[in-house]
Amino acid sequence: MYPEGITHHPSPITRSRIGVFVCHCGHNIAGTVDVERVAEELSRYPGVVYSTHYEYMCSDPGQELVKRAIKEHRLTGVVVAACSPSMHEATFRTAAEEAGLNPFLVEIANVREHCSWVHPRSPETTAKAIRIARAVVEKVKGNHPLEPVRVGHAEKCLVIGGGIAGIQAALDVAEAGYEVLLVERSPTIGGHMAQLSETFPTLDCSQCILTPKMVEVARHERIRLLTYSEVEEVSGFVGNYHVRIRKKPTYVDPDKCNLCGECEKVCPVRVPNEFDRGLSQRAAIYIPFPQAVPSSYTLDEEACLGLEPLRCSECARVCEVGAIDYDMQEEIIEEDVGAIILATGYELYPVENMAEYGAGRVPDVIDSLTFERLLSASGPTGGEVRRPSDGKVPKEVVFIQCSGSRDPELHKPYCSKICCMYTAKHALLYRHLVPDGKAYVFYIDIRAGGKDYEEFVARAMEEERVLYLRGKVAKVFREGDKVMVWGVDTLTGKRVEIAADLVVLAQAIVPSPGVRTLAQVLHTSCLDEHGFLKEAHPKLRPLETLTGGVFIAGAAQGPKDIPEAVAQASGAAAKAVALLSSPAIVHSPEVAQVDEELCSGCGVCAPQCPYSAITVEEVAEVNEVLCEGCGTCVAACPSGAMSLRNLADEQVEAMVQAVLEEVAGG
Repeated sequence: MYPEGITHHPSPITRSRIGVFVCHCGHNIAGTVDVERVAEELSRYPGVVYSTHYEYMCSDPGQELVKRAIKEHRLTGVVVAACSPSMHEATFRTAAEEAGLNPFLVEIANVREHCSWVHPRSPETTAKAIRIARAVVEKVKGNHPLEPVRVGHAEKCLVIGGGIAGIQAALDVAEAGYEVLLVERSPTIGGHMAQLSETFPTLDCSQCILTPKMVEVARHERIRLLTYSEVEEVSGFVGNYHVRIRKKPTYVDPDKCNLCGECEKVCPVRVPNEFDRGLSQRAAIYIPFPQAVPSSYTLDEEACLGLEPLRCSECARVCEVGAIDYDMQEEIIEEDVGAIILATGYELYPVENMAEYGAGRVPDVIDSLTFERLLSASGPTGGEVRRPSDGKVPKEVVFIQCSGSRDPELHKPYCSKICCMYTAKHALLYRHLVPDGKAYVFYIDIRAGGKDYEEFVARAMEEERVLYLRGKVAKVFREGDKVMVWGVDTLTGKRVEIAADLVVLAQAIVPSPGVRTLAQVLHTSCLDEHGFLKEAHPKLRPLETLTGGVFIAGAAQGPKDIPEAVAQASGAAAKAVALLSSPAIVHSPEVAQVDEELCSGCGVCAPQCPYSAITVEEVAEVNEVLCEGCGTCVAACPSGAMSLRNLADEQVEAMVQAVLEEVAGG
């Protein structure tokens, strides 16, 4: 049963017929606010003709109560005293629209986050809730019926980043029938997953599950793959972004190159191979790894002896098909896209920062990706675990977890999430390759939150006899041909000293170095305090940024494993497809507007706008799709020409007055 509504007949001087609906929200609001009294007081407020309360206003019965009251009491406005507008404003506006009321005549009075959650139960708390509701009633009185802003959009998606997340997102969008631009800054797609030996917990060959997807991307008719490229500029707004992409020259024509490898053989230059984490050397002209996509050579201009002027030309001399082109120029590609997916991946916290572990000074202290290359059959040692210093098989290996993670005093405060699992994999694979070797793992605690993850760690401990030592390592240093590891086992309280042959650091996951620049290119502040991409809402909008039409996927948002990165990529692709498949972009009309008679064209407002929504010629103009209604321009305008729809100065003054008025008994 619905509670009895309290009907109030306003004085003849007001034409408003406002309905107020107070939500209990279980005990979230009713536990500290006297909701019955709030409804009672609002029933006597000028302009309010109907006031009631209900346990859960957002429920179907609650929404039906709103719709029924709109029709029966001919309401011209609705105020729902409940939770944050970001939670249920759309819910109640949709309900009102179904009842025939313009949705922009519905407002939420936030009496949960702004009142009940921050105060104890008391008469003052209830009085504050009454004041908040009265202020919103005054706002609704001044609201005007509005219609959403609608604009067309491009039907193409830009995916930035060619790791597993970017690959999955690109394939999903393309399979939905839309064109995709996949931009990757390195000469090949695949990301860090291509460097892995095997993947936990199933121990699948990384390349075996990744390569088919890489090939599918290259062959897909709706995907344009742009490797060795970077997004240089992004302009426009949601659904209508104009992107400028700089594609660097590879100096090799991929259509002519037959992958004979003669150019690589004669190249006199050798530099550390990034793919093998410096464990091997590569020529200045190279393919990153055998399964690289696109499968073509790239001439590293920085490593080459010189192109301007040409100082070598040995590679061109032996190329029988004439694929080497020293005159190749960088290319500027401009495209219009409707949606953007950011999948820029991650890097490892540099080992050089771990001075306490000897990293950077002791050659046999390496990071986890370097150990992956030692384990990989396609790696520099052919899958044999050998020490970088002398090539010997290490008989005692120490794995240090949380190296640079969970260390707010010296390094990164956050957990890097995947380290517990890949360290267990490393120790297990090491024991397979070196059966007579000993593996030690120093850990703070084990975080194995995934399907079959706990069982995988238990397998490493029990079946493979990996010795787990609970405690942090204090110091790592070289002594002769050994790497000394000093630590403490906190379970026994005893000091531990291990003379290891190799130490592997599970380094913290950090954002890709280009993310900050990319955020600037996108004109968005979508980075958190650690430099990862920041979602619009951690629970309700985990795949979106605060910039419309820009979505995030994979480890660019924060540390995550392959299954989670792939799932998030598919989710971001679904969001992008939903946008691209809509007939038009729909945007809230509650945006800034310009009174051209008052505007002098001074331009003060434009640089203040955080969304770049204002341009100034003779007078200021607002791009309604870009504007988010923040009001910064209104505050900055010296002539009062700027205003926000449904939040005029007169409304604000009335709201302030309503808050300042005394509440009987409050």
